[in-house]
Amino acid sequence: MLGTRLTSVIAAAAVAAFPMAVSAHFKLLEPTSWVVESNLGDPQKAAPCGNPPAPRAAAGQPAPPAPTLEVTNAVGKAVGGSKLHLKVQETIFHPGHYRVALAVNSRDELPPDPMTVERTTERGPQSVWATIQSPPQVPVIADGLFQHYTRPAAPAQGAKPEPVVYEADIQLPNITCARCTLQVIQFMAEHGYNQPGGYSYHHCADLAITADPSKPIDKGWPVGK
Repeated sequence: MLGTRLTSVIAAAAVAAFPMAVSAHFKLLEPTSWVVESNLGDPQKAAPCGNPPAPRAAAGQPAPPAPTLEVTNAVGKAVGGSKLHLKVQETIFHPGHYRVALAVNSRDELPPDPMTVERTTERGPQSVWATIQSPPQVPVIADGLFQHYTRPAAPAQGAKPEPVVYEADIQLPNITCARCTLQVIQFMAEHGYNQPGGYSYHHCADLAITADPSKPIDKGWPVGK
């Protein structure tokens, strides 16, 4: 589910102006993630929800065991047509922004990662920017959140860095679903291409949404099963 990639060649001087940066990481704090996350937020690379890919077997060898995940089995409750509080913590800084999407019946409904413009460097492709939907189109419900391109100031000597936390209230569609999947991704600018995951990191949360009977049902969404 990786997004479209557009590659452009940039002069060497421009490449030097944008050095490669370390991988970003984030944790989904609210709503509760579908899986137990590490202090850095792992697992988070692979689309659509950070699932680690199955390991590949060496030639002539049996496949190694698949990574184990500790699922939370958390299903948050929400009212359709209302706002849902979103809270993320960026555990390793990287310039970029966040996008939120909603799948009603299957994670297969989640959209590809955003189309990204790349530039060619001596180390391989690097992201420049990604498209932001304005206004968002189903199944995306918010895009371009928490845009940030300046590294936080370094803490005083001996002090611990303050965690970088972003919060917003996200408008939910007025629909009903027993177990929707809310996907939160972070697009990373000035970043090398991850395999898997491309230029985005991924988290998900399961939600049970009940439509508000006083409001019209939003059109364009699948009917919840």
